[in-house]
Amino acid sequence: MSTQNHRMQLLASLTSPFARKVRIVAAEKHIEYDLVIDVPWLPETRVPQHNPLGKVPVWVLEDGKTLFDSRVIVEYLDGISPVNHLIPKEVRPRISVKRWEALADGVCEAAALIFVERKRAPELQSQDWIARQLGKVHAGLAAMNAELGEHTWCVNGTFSLADIAVGCALGYLDFRFRDEIDWRRQNANLAELFDRLMLRSTFQDTQPRE
Repeated sequence: MSTQNHRMQLLASLTSPFARKVRIVAAEKHIEYDLVIDVPWLPETRVPQHNPLGKVPVWVLEDGKTLFDSRVIVEYLDGISPVNHLIPKEVRPRISVKRWEALADGVCEAAALIFVERKRAPELQSQDWIARQLGKVHAGLAAMNAELGEHTWCVNGTFSLADIAVGCALGYLDFRFRDEIDWRRQNANLAELFDRLMLRSTFQDTQPRE
């Protein structure tokens, strides 16, 4: 790619919860960019040209340089715009937000591994592996639900990246495992948080779809 300045781009699929996290952060920060739909599974994908790991999301800067993964991208986006800071500057609350993000992303990763495993031929699938990942999902949900308690938002009563990450994880479970993982029944605090998040246009506009 040339070194001339171009409009920033986001390479993403519409099903990825990690790409959704980036899209929501960019929208909350009022950062303009071009969304390029690219599914890494397809043979015509351009993702490996920008990320050697072959994963989305990938953020392409004006000079053609790229950022990945989602945690790196959202930190960059929060830093380049003074609008609606989503990651605190102070160390303790900052680490608390990033810890929430790591937990929510971990739930997403475990769920995504189940989805990918089930794409394999039935005789090749490992039910022990699937059960292990399901255990991570349920443990992660229980931990987040307990820590959230009756608070409105995850950290210090303020909407932040922590809430965005949790909302993307819950949205992904609804999208891929709606009939299998009834997370609302045992996680009422998370259910209330998710309902609050879905009132925001940034969440409504980025709901996962094939």
